[in-house]
Amino acid sequence: MTNIAEARIRREFKEVVKSDEVAACNIKVELVNDTFNELRGEIAGPPDTPYAGGQFHLEIKIPETYPFNPPIVKFLTKIWHPNISSVTGAICLDILKDQWAAAMTLRTVLLSLQALLAAAEPDDPQDAVVAQQYKENHSIFEKTARHWTAVYAGGPKSYPDLDSKILSLKTMGFEEHQARAALSSKGWDLERATEYLIN
Repeated sequence: MTNIAEARIRREFKEVVKSDEVAACNIKVELVNDTFNELRGEIAGPPDTPYAGGQFHLEIKIPETYPFNPPIVKFLTKIWHPNISSVTGAICLDILKDQWAAAMTLRTVLLSLQALLAAAEPDDPQDAVVAQQYKENHSIFEKTARHWTAVYAGGPKSYPDLDSKILSLKTMGFEEHQARAALSSKGWDLERATEYLIN
């Protein structure tokens, strides 16, 4: 890691750790292997969203060319959101791509990701299936996002009706996450999800 990148990220890391604003938003960051080229972030799901009550973990890699290029960030916690891949955790956010500026910081990135959870951009999706559901059947999208938050991010437990459908597919021999992903993408229609998994 270059001296410029390391000096800059050291300063930003301290800024996030000591910031009252960041602490109030339930945002944390820690080092991986005591080096500054890989960090772990954590953001709380914003209130009044399907992600409320959840804690979402992020992988943050700092490139050699930082701060002239953005950090490489992905969600480690599975999430149902139009701008985050439900499979890989990849994120579609302009400041992590072409709208990055060297004046931006780690704090900007973490607060922007938390804001993204409260204000999805379904017309610029990372996950087309989730974006389509968000636009065409918002109530099913909200229910699915809450369910994923409960299961993967420690959010409030709910929806035994969804759990029973997952159990039906598990008894057919499908793995739990595979069953959940298929049901989520097929609007919790058990017949369509079964057909999708078999084919």
